[in-house]
Amino acid sequence: MSLARTLAPPRVDLLRVAELVAPGSRVLDVGCGDGELLRLLVEERNVDGRGIELSQQGVNDCVAKGLSVIQGDADADLVDYPNDAFDYVILSQTLQATRQPRVVLEHMLRIGGRAIVSVPNFGHWRVRAQIAFLGRMPVTESLSHSWYDTPNIHFCTIADFIALAGEVGATIDKSAALHPGGQPLNPIWPKWAWNLLGEQAIFLLHRRR
Repeated sequence: MSLARTLAPPRVDLLRVAELVAPGSRVLDVGCGDGELLRLLVEERNVDGRGIELSQQGVNDCVAKGLSVIQGDADADLVDYPNDAFDYVILSQTLQATRQPRVVLEHMLRIGGRAIVSVPNFGHWRVRAQIAFLGRMPVTESLSHSWYDTPNIHFCTIADFIALAGEVGATIDKSAALHPGGQPLNPIWPKWAWNLLGEQAIFLLHRRR
């Protein structure tokens, strides 16, 4: 069965993340939610998968799927994991909801040989247009909460994340900006075009040793 057939819309970004993971790897999925990505990785990539999730409901959903997931907070609990404990540490659409994104990213790069991060892009043209023409905090498919009830506390653009990767001494091995439908933008386009047209982006990184 192909990866494409196991994943229903709208989380096509999870398919793109899964394609970056080598079969048989040790994986930690941080902020794994209901376990959709983790189950995809276990079933289709045969990974040794573990998860950490803040919400009790999310943990319950994961355990019901037969996944190895514990309750924990990315901001507080990643410090307890030893160096190089996993081949990949994944944070999907969650970095902007953490209190200390830089610290969380640094721990991911310490714990795993590779880190995979996906982020919604606050620089997308629809976001810019809503602020410029409506004077309102934007609501889009990837940023779907109103300003007063959003879990997102540190919005960033694709350009911002690329800059952060450089600041923490990480090398970006692969990256992709995605259309709202989940299809990647042309990889040869300049990063300013990704920052304008990409609704979200995915990065595969490692720390320079």
